Amino acid sequence: MSQELDERYDVVVVGAGNAGMCAALAALEQGARVLVLERSAEEERGGNSRFTAGSMRFAYDGVDDLLELVPDLPESELERTDFGSYPELQFFEDMARVTKYRADPDLVEILVRRSYDTMRWMRDKGIRFYPSYRRQAYMVDGRFRFWGGLALETASGGPGLVESEFGLVEKAGAEIAYKARAVELIYDGTRVGGVRIVHDGRVTEVAANSVVLAAGGFQANAEWRTRYLGPGWDLARVRGTWCNTGDGIRMALDIGAMPYGHWSGAHAVGWDLNAPEFGDLSVGDAFQKHSYPFGIMVNSRGERFVDEGADFRNYTYVLYGHAVIAQPDQFAWQIFDAKVAHLLLDDYRIRQVTKAKADTLEALAEKLEGVDPAGFLHTVAEYNAAVQQDVEFNPNTKDGRGTVGLSPPKTNWANTLDTPPFEAYAVGCGITFTFGGLRIDEKARVISEDRAPIPGLFAAGELVGGLFYHNYPGGTGLTAGSVFGRIAGTSAASG
Repeated sequence: MSQELDERYDVVVVGAGNAGMCAALAALEQGARVLVLERSAEEERGGNSRFTAGSMRFAYDGVDDLLELVPDLPESELERTDFGSYPELQFFEDMARVTKYRADPDLVEILVRRSYDTMRWMRDKGIRFYPSYRRQAYMVDGRFRFWGGLALETASGGPGLVESEFGLVEKAGAEIAYKARAVELIYDGTRVGGVRIVHDGRVTEVAANSVVLAAGGFQANAEWRTRYLGPGWDLARVRGTWCNTGDGIRMALDIGAMPYGHWSGAHAVGWDLNAPEFGDLSVGDAFQKHSYPFGIMVNSRGERFVDEGADFRNYTYVLYGHAVIAQPDQFAWQIFDAKVAHLLLDDYRIRQVTKAKADTLEALAEKLEGVDPAGFLHTVAEYNAAVQQDVEFNPNTKDGRGTVGLSPPKTNWANTLDTPPFEAYAVGCGITFTFGGLRIDEKARVISEDRAPIPGLFAAGELVGGLFYHNYPGGTGLTAGSVFGRIAGTSAASG
């Protein structure tokens, strides 16, 4: 039975991922009457956020700040863990460094300065967080040490975040319409006054005082990927939802919004070679393969093509998704030996994995489908001979255990491949979200090509351009969605 919608709302939120739900929660706080439009059916709700591991990057000065977010953290965990700190200055430096100093300084200022307060706001609403032990800390000498600027993740990852947010939004009185695809903004040339939608197969109009666009990027649109990212990107697999085809961006551009950001850039990672075309909710984020710093990656020629240990994976995994899709036949194999097998993330142990295993390198070479065996064995021999074995290996820090005279080098975490059994995992490119989108101001108002806010139109989440260029610090996407979603919802409810 089709859900009947009212003719008018204070705020209509287009998209029901983390950014959209934070916008809805913020608007509800202001007493607004809110409608959330979700393109998918209810059982697929949550957008890309549902497919994430739930890691969130935010500034904190020490363990006391974390205890404000995880007040029930057991004393036993505190005693065996070094959480360190991640001050605002470090967050600023990471954003500048990985984006090659192209990120919009005003947006970055808002993101960093409001990151912790937004985490507090989410916690106060009822969102639960836990230390990201398995993903962001390793046990060394009986003690966990966190690295890479990420300490917490949402309880039960992305699915847990999404279910919590939906429960909060529904309890606060918002309406949620499923199978409701927004196709056009209602715009009189002066102000956005609602949205035209296809709901359960019928075209209808919903009037609103304000509209918040939070419908994601265009990563699920193969034609747009090829148009903006370049040849070959139509073959990338989509890590998340099939719904993010750029509708929110297109609707805004149609009424004169300014395109902004890195339109030829995207968040893309090493993703299981035989993963499906779009995300699988039964697997979630587990097709990702991010433990490459502890091994090597080779292409079809059997050659290494990146410095696997250039930095913590939080700062390189997006770059290396791009590197994989640029290889011959757009795939690579990650190679590990028994010395580091215990460090591999749980994602490597799922049933749906493309894997090879052997007791000798020669036998493994024959099992690496699509790879030149002789080239692979030559690469491994050359690599093993170059490892600085006199430097101590430490997975919790950039240990400087690298290679000598090798191109490309391996800067950290270099271990010889000499201890059987040997394991290999085949990866392709999985695209997460696109970097190009709409320009917004400090109130999350969408800016027109005339450089003025478009009255009644706001935006948050992946369809906002200007934050990420070339690369991305892991965990920043959910935080940005929360920070700007909260701002957008508050602004939209205020008119």
